[in-house]
Amino acid sequence: MHCRVLTPADRLRYSPGSLLIVVSASPAERDRFLERLIEDRASLLSLGKVRALLEGRVAAEELESRAAELLAAAVAKRLENRETVVLALDGLGASDREAFVRVAAAHKRPRHLILIETTRDQVQEQDAAALNELRRALDAGELGAEGFQTALRLGGGSAVEVKRILFRPPPRDDD
Repeated sequence: MHCRVLTPADRLRYSPGSLLIVVSASPAERDRFLERLIEDRASLLSLGKVRALLEGRVAAEELESRAAELLAAAVAKRLENRETVVLALDGLGASDREAFVRVAAAHKRPRHLILIETTRDQVQEQDAAALNELRRALDAGELGAEGFQTALRLGGGSAVEVKRILFRPPPRDDD
Protein backbone atom coordinates (compact mmCIF):
# COMPACT_ATOMS: atom_id res chain seq x y z
CA MET A 1 0.00 0.00 0.00
CA HIS A 2 1.35 3.39 -0.97
CA CYS A 3 1.45 6.46 1.26
CA ARG A 4 1.52 9.86 -0.41
CA VAL A 5 3.97 12.23 1.28
CA LEU A 6 2.35 15.66 1.26
CA THR A 7 4.14 18.99 1.04
CA PRO A 8 3.35 21.71 3.58
CA ALA A 9 0.61 24.13 2.56
CA ASP A 10 -1.32 26.92 4.26
CA ARG A 11 -4.49 24.79 4.02
CA LEU A 12 -4.57 21.07 4.65
CA ARG A 13 -7.73 19.33 3.46
CA TYR A 14 -8.84 15.88 4.58
CA SER A 15 -12.06 13.97 3.97
CA PRO A 16 -14.72 14.25 6.67
CA GLY A 17 -14.63 11.15 8.86
CA SER A 18 -10.87 10.74 8.52
CA LEU A 19 -8.47 9.63 11.23
CA LEU A 20 -5.68 12.21 11.50
CA ILE A 21 -2.91 11.19 13.88
CA VAL A 22 -0.60 14.01 14.94
CA VAL A 23 2.70 13.18 16.64
CA SER A 24 5.72 15.11 17.87
CA ALA A 25 8.65 14.62 20.20
CA SER A 26 7.32 17.78 21.87
CA PRO A 27 3.80 17.27 23.22
CA ALA A 28 3.59 21.02 23.92
CA GLU A 29 4.34 21.94 20.28
CA ARG A 30 1.90 19.26 19.04
CA ASP A 31 -0.84 20.57 21.33
CA ARG A 32 -0.24 24.23 20.35
CA PHE A 33 -0.45 23.26 16.67
CA LEU A 34 -3.74 21.41 17.21
CA GLU A 35 -5.28 24.07 19.47
CA ARG A 36 -4.59 26.64 16.76
CA LEU A 37 -5.89 24.62 13.82
CA ILE A 38 -8.68 22.25 14.87
CA GLU A 39 -12.05 24.02 14.82
CA ASP A 40 -14.17 21.05 15.91
CA ARG A 41 -12.92 20.49 19.46
CA ALA A 42 -15.06 17.35 19.82
CA SER A 43 -12.97 15.66 17.11
CA LEU A 44 -9.71 16.31 19.02
CA LEU A 45 -8.84 13.38 21.28
CA SER A 46 -5.76 12.58 23.36
CA LEU A 47 -4.72 10.41 26.25
CA GLY A 48 -4.05 13.57 28.27
CA LYS A 49 -7.61 14.83 27.74
CA VAL A 50 -9.11 11.48 28.76
CA ARG A 51 -6.75 11.22 31.74
CA ALA A 52 -7.87 14.69 32.92
CA LEU A 53 -11.54 13.62 32.68
CA LEU A 54 -10.89 10.50 34.76
CA GLU A 55 -8.63 12.02 37.45
CA GLY A 56 -10.32 11.81 40.82
CA ARG A 57 -12.97 9.45 39.42
CA VAL A 58 -10.88 6.29 39.21
CA ALA A 59 -8.14 4.93 41.45
CA ALA A 60 -4.71 6.34 40.65
CA GLU A 61 -3.29 2.89 39.87
CA GLU A 62 -6.08 2.33 37.31
CA LEU A 63 -5.83 5.76 35.67
CA GLU A 64 -3.48 4.91 32.79
CA SER A 65 -5.17 1.66 31.75
CA ARG A 66 -8.69 3.13 32.05
CA ALA A 67 -7.69 6.25 30.10
CA ALA A 68 -6.19 4.12 27.31
CA GLU A 69 -9.35 1.95 27.21
CA LEU A 70 -11.64 4.97 27.09
CA LEU A 71 -9.56 6.67 24.38
CA ALA A 72 -9.63 3.54 22.22
CA ALA A 73 -13.41 3.24 22.69
CA ALA A 74 -14.01 6.92 21.86
CA VAL A 75 -11.88 6.72 18.69
CA ALA A 76 -13.64 3.51 17.59
CA LYS A 77 -17.11 4.99 18.22
CA ARG A 78 -16.38 8.19 16.26
CA LEU A 79 -14.90 6.25 13.33
CA GLU A 80 -17.80 3.80 13.35
CA ASN A 81 -20.15 6.82 13.10
CA ARG A 82 -18.06 8.23 10.24
CA GLU A 83 -16.99 11.19 12.38
CA THR A 84 -13.61 12.87 12.10
CA VAL A 85 -10.96 11.94 14.68
CA VAL A 86 -7.90 14.10 15.27
CA LEU A 87 -5.71 12.09 17.61
CA ALA A 88 -2.85 13.77 19.46
CA LEU A 89 -0.70 10.72 20.08
CA ASP A 90 2.01 10.62 22.75
CA GLY A 91 4.16 7.77 21.39
CA LEU A 92 6.27 7.95 18.25
CA GLY A 93 6.52 4.22 17.52
CA ALA A 94 4.49 2.26 14.98
CA SER A 95 3.03 0.17 17.83
CA ASP A 96 1.53 3.36 19.34
CA ARG A 97 -0.41 4.02 16.11
CA GLU A 98 -1.27 0.47 15.07
CA ALA A 99 -4.52 -0.15 16.99
CA PHE A 100 -6.03 3.19 15.92
CA VAL A 101 -5.08 2.71 12.26
CA ARG A 102 -6.49 -0.82 12.32
CA VAL A 103 -9.86 0.41 13.65
CA ALA A 104 -10.01 3.17 11.00
CA ALA A 105 -9.16 0.65 8.26
CA ALA A 106 -11.84 -1.76 9.50
CA HIS A 107 -14.40 1.05 9.10
CA LYS A 108 -12.90 2.04 5.73
CA ARG A 109 -12.03 5.52 7.03
CA PRO A 110 -9.17 7.54 5.49
CA ARG A 111 -5.97 7.53 7.56
CA HIS A 112 -3.43 10.36 7.73
CA LEU A 113 -0.40 11.28 9.81
CA ILE A 114 1.29 14.61 10.57
CA LEU A 115 4.71 14.71 12.24
CA ILE A 116 5.46 18.03 13.93
CA GLU A 117 9.23 18.43 14.14
CA THR A 118 10.86 20.13 17.09
CA THR A 119 14.30 21.29 18.15
CA ARG A 120 16.81 18.62 19.09
CA ASP A 121 16.83 19.69 22.76
CA GLN A 122 13.07 18.88 22.94
CA VAL A 123 13.62 15.23 21.94
CA GLN A 124 13.85 12.87 24.91
CA GLU A 125 16.68 10.34 24.64
CA GLN A 126 14.23 7.41 24.81
CA ASP A 127 12.24 8.88 21.85
CA ALA A 128 15.19 9.46 19.49
CA ALA A 129 15.25 6.02 17.84
CA ALA A 130 11.46 5.91 17.27
CA LEU A 131 11.50 9.48 15.94
CA ASN A 132 14.33 8.72 13.51
CA GLU A 133 12.54 5.59 12.28
CA LEU A 134 9.30 7.54 11.80
CA ARG A 135 11.14 10.27 9.86
CA ARG A 136 12.84 7.67 7.66
CA ALA A 137 9.62 5.77 6.93
CA LEU A 138 7.67 8.99 6.30
CA ASP A 139 10.29 10.45 3.93
CA ALA A 140 10.48 7.14 2.04
CA GLY A 141 6.68 6.96 1.65
CA GLU A 142 6.63 3.72 3.64
CA LEU A 143 3.86 4.61 6.10
CA GLY A 144 1.43 2.95 3.68
CA ALA A 145 2.64 -0.32 5.15
CA GLU A 146 1.12 0.87 8.46
CA GLY A 147 -2.12 1.75 6.69
CA PHE A 148 -1.71 5.50 6.18
CA GLN A 149 -2.80 7.08 2.89
CA THR A 150 -0.99 10.39 3.43
CA ALA A 151 1.77 11.66 5.68
CA LEU A 152 3.17 15.12 6.24
CA ARG A 153 6.29 16.29 8.03
CA LEU A 154 6.18 19.84 9.36
CA GLY A 155 9.34 21.36 10.75
CA GLY A 156 10.71 24.79 11.48
CA GLY A 157 8.52 27.47 9.91
CA SER A 158 6.32 25.08 7.93
CA ALA A 159 4.13 24.26 10.95
CA VAL A 160 3.46 27.96 11.49
CA GLU A 161 2.60 28.42 7.81
CA VAL A 162 -0.37 26.05 8.14
CA LYS A 163 -3.38 28.33 8.61
CA ARG A 164 -6.23 25.83 8.45
CA ILE A 165 -6.94 22.12 8.62
CA LEU A 166 -10.22 21.37 6.91
CA PHE A 167 -12.28 18.20 7.01
CA ARG A 168 -14.36 18.86 3.93
CA PRO A 169 -14.56 17.37 0.48
CA PRO A 170 -12.64 19.36 -2.14
CA PRO A 171 -14.66 22.12 -3.84
CA ARG A 172 -16.42 20.93 -6.97
CA ASP A 173 -15.52 22.35 -10.31
CA ASP A 174 -18.80 23.50 -11.80
CA ASP A 175 -17.26 24.71 -15.06
